[in-house]
Amino acid sequence: MMKTMKGPGIFLAQFADDAAPFNSLPSIAAWAASLGYAGVQIPTWDGRLFDLDKAADSQDYCDEVTGICREAGVEITELSTHLQGQLVAVNPAYDAAFDGFAAPHVRGNPQARQEWAVDQMMKAAKASRRFGLDASVSFPGALAWPYVYPWPQRPAGLIDTAFDELARRWRPILDAYDEVGVDVCYEIHPGEDIFDGATFEMFLEKVGNHPRCCINYDPSHFVLQQLDYLAFIDIYHERIKAFHVKDAEFNPDGRQGVYSGYQPWVSRAARFRSLGDGQVDFASIFSKLAAHDYGSWAVLEWECCLKHPEDGAAEGAPFIAQHIIRVTEKAFDDFAGTGADEAANRRMLGIE
Repeated sequence: MMKTMKGPGIFLAQFADDAAPFNSLPSIAAWAASLGYAGVQIPTWDGRLFDLDKAADSQDYCDEVTGICREAGVEITELSTHLQGQLVAVNPAYDAAFDGFAAPHVRGNPQARQEWAVDQMMKAAKASRRFGLDASVSFPGALAWPYVYPWPQRPAGLIDTAFDELARRWRPILDAYDEVGVDVCYEIHPGEDIFDGATFEMFLEKVGNHPRCCINYDPSHFVLQQLDYLAFIDIYHERIKAFHVKDAEFNPDGRQGVYSGYQPWVSRAARFRSLGDGQVDFASIFSKLAAHDYGSWAVLEWECCLKHPEDGAAEGAPFIAQHIIRVTEKAFDDFAGTGADEAANRRMLGIE
């Protein structure tokens, strides 16, 4: 039987804040539930909401977190390790920019920072299993991204070397997730070495088609680079194990296009929008995912340069709920079925 997608869920990272109700898990979970969300995706790096070290070591702590969410009226959809995954692979050009993602004691030390990031990923695998989760969401990091559109041309072998190293760093992590039965769902994203289908295939090949190497599908990033996000589902649906519901728009003009001319978000030709305010064809996306039997969560990721986040969150829950397709348990024309057996079939075809 086909599966009905779960949701709506909401990624808490963009809403966490020092002010109530966004400064603790009990209050932000209750806020999410009050808007109609059934699930929350937890950013594991935000100590205001979650303690990853405790979650990796303590079933009691995980049970407490589960209880907090259940009491509020939501489930945990996935654990997010986007910031830690980013630090698994950092080109030196980005050392200063990404240092703030790391724990203070490893900042300024790229090797220690990378080791810390790997340890964080391993802890998230253990924590995911303690919560009974089958998928997690993350970034893969980037070694080759500075050379994505190079001048002068890339030297021969540069990209192969980058992806060899990316796979070398991730293979032990993927193995650890495999041991506990959890998928690593990489968000396909400009700024990462895995930013489209071609680069995902390159990475997948380098990690030996690892069964835990999966995708967090987010169509907004494909709009911004003008990739066919519907065909992507048809090609990669077997690897899509998580889904960020995020809108975007692309409005090129005579001054800028995909690269958006170094402009601030509000002035870019390619920019993220709140659900329903952009150009993403969500009706087709939800239909394709349903047809391909996607049964996991639909999770709002809110990133809009215009609308207030609380308004975007309030509008997001009913938007997702209205798009989730309750899949049918029977064919629409079953009422006209006449029943048949092999002998009848042969007679209908004129076969002796």
